Amino acid sequence: MSATEDTLPRLLRRNARAHGGDIAMREKEFGIWRALRWSDVADRTRHLALGLRALGVRPREVVGLIGDNRPDWVMGEIAAHAVRAQSLGIYRDALDEEVAYLLSFSGAVAVFAEDEEQVDKLLNVSEQVPTLRHIIYADPRGMRKHADPRLISAADLARRGAELAAAEQDLWDSLVDATDGEDIAVLCTTSGTTARPKLAQLTARALIRHCEAYLAADPKGPEDEYVSVLPLPWIMEQIYVLGWGLIARMKVNFVEEPETMMADFREIAPTFVLFAPRVWEGLAADVRARVMDASPFKQRAFAAGMRMGLQALEKGGRSVVADALLFRALRDRLGFTRLRSAATGGAALGPETFRFFQAMGVPLRQLYGQTELLGAYTIHRPGAVDFDTVGVPFGPEIEIRIHEPDHNGVGEIVTRHPHMFSGYLGMEDTPDLREGWLHTGDAGYFDPRGQLVVIDRIKDIATTSGGDRFSPQFIENKLKFSPFVAEAVILGDQRPHLAAMICIRFPIVSKWAERNRIAFTTYSDLSARPEVLDKIREEVAQVNASLPAAQRIRDFILLYKELDADDEELTRTRKVRRGVINQKYGDIIGAIYAGDESIPVDTTIAFQDGTKQRIRTVLRVVRMDGIAPEPALAGAERV
Repeated sequence: MSATEDTLPRLLRRNARAHGGDIAMREKEFGIWRALRWSDVADRTRHLALGLRALGVRPREVVGLIGDNRPDWVMGEIAAHAVRAQSLGIYRDALDEEVAYLLSFSGAVAVFAEDEEQVDKLLNVSEQVPTLRHIIYADPRGMRKHADPRLISAADLARRGAELAAAEQDLWDSLVDATDGEDIAVLCTTSGTTARPKLAQLTARALIRHCEAYLAADPKGPEDEYVSVLPLPWIMEQIYVLGWGLIARMKVNFVEEPETMMADFREIAPTFVLFAPRVWEGLAADVRARVMDASPFKQRAFAAGMRMGLQALEKGGRSVVADALLFRALRDRLGFTRLRSAATGGAALGPETFRFFQAMGVPLRQLYGQTELLGAYTIHRPGAVDFDTVGVPFGPEIEIRIHEPDHNGVGEIVTRHPHMFSGYLGMEDTPDLREGWLHTGDAGYFDPRGQLVVIDRIKDIATTSGGDRFSPQFIENKLKFSPFVAEAVILGDQRPHLAAMICIRFPIVSKWAERNRIAFTTYSDLSARPEVLDKIREEVAQVNASLPAAQRIRDFILLYKELDADDEELTRTRKVRRGVINQKYGDIIGAIYAGDESIPVDTTIAFQDGTKQRIRTVLRVVRMDGIAPEPALAGAERV
């Protein structure tokens, strides 16, 4: 990569000049895949950028983007960088309060909004964002009712830009030449597990150079296909869609709707995929749920195939018989037939789920990183995949050490490399950054082969009142391998034993209930059914059998609702906010440990559309008994 190609607009211009006729992106519309060539992407981006200039967007101002993953998002972001503005991606399901905070804190002057839903959200909070001058919408449906002077369609913006391009033919090249790799290009929200998300400032050069280091560890090229399904505000989707898309010219495909994601994914059959752990868990649960509906013969075939596949995996190989019997068809059903590389990141993935896909023949590897460090910076090398580790650094320029390790070598993971973030917006001090090292807040150690093992957040590693240490996340991931469990929160810090709050996976549990002629009405009603409690008890017992005695779950309840990011119980990347959980459900937690057999609940929950529902129910506390003797698991207690 040329040293001068250190901004996204420069990379786009290079691709358009040298590879203008090659496919850059595809988007599915009305059931048909529409291809965009590099020349198309460059033309559209140029017009959007000049349109922003015509609107008066200046260098260092902030341009927001909110909506589904679309080509216009990518082109709008590059257009913002072309006028030396900073882009800020906002999760499409962010509530009004969160949108208002991010836009007002950043001082955003313009926002690309996909449709009427997002425009309404912006208009609702506009009084709280006095800097907002322009709202650019892509989908005109439903917009005639609005007369706000700040509204402009993306089509009109592009027309203004085209007129300016015709009048000043050298303006685009002048703008691109003026872009600077040391400019802050991206404001990326952190996960915000304990408070409001911070805005990490990322320069264009840091983003591009880190992508190059990643590509050296996991090469990609123009022949590779990627389906963009992870939220574009997340740092890893920025790395893949913008970084890899522009540097390696990997083709990026955009699905029609979230509801058609897996069907569209299968049509493309990508060569690379990154899913968050919750997606891998959901896929594994869906497969197992479909098997539950299959004939007895197919159930036996599935069980036999999985058994042979896992046995072969333990020996470091693949089962040819299992592949022919089960896995080849399963990979085709999931759209994994052409996968050459697959990854998971953003949170820990349970080893059972990892083994499930590895046995299937999915080349799954684990990543580890933080937004502040431009996303992932470790990966398993081919042939050295270990379910318990997150691999090794991309290259020698990435330094990782364990800060203040204990006698087992466990301590805080701290990292530095040349392409880190440039601090947080609006914060002069960065307490986590000391002498150039980012203190991640994660506990971990290096195994004898030099692979990094991440245990949990340091603040989340818990100790029972009896002095037994445990990682809640480790046990939660084991529970979520069950197709019946959508979410789990392990309790027990400074308590005599472990307990769990569990959310059922409603689509699967409801199907199971219907098949077993169990009547129910709502999620709350289903989760309170005795038969469901007994079924989840079986799942908990299986997890307990794989854990040391001190880490086994003694009590659990089925929560009357799903944990939700809108209720601040989860982050937008589906990480549990334990402080919120402990505060919000403090009375329920106290009752579990007080020995109550049942816990009355009378509460109101709010939905995203603003409606509310009162819930009155009784939670039954299930006490686990007859726990099997402690298994010989040397690694399970190492926290």
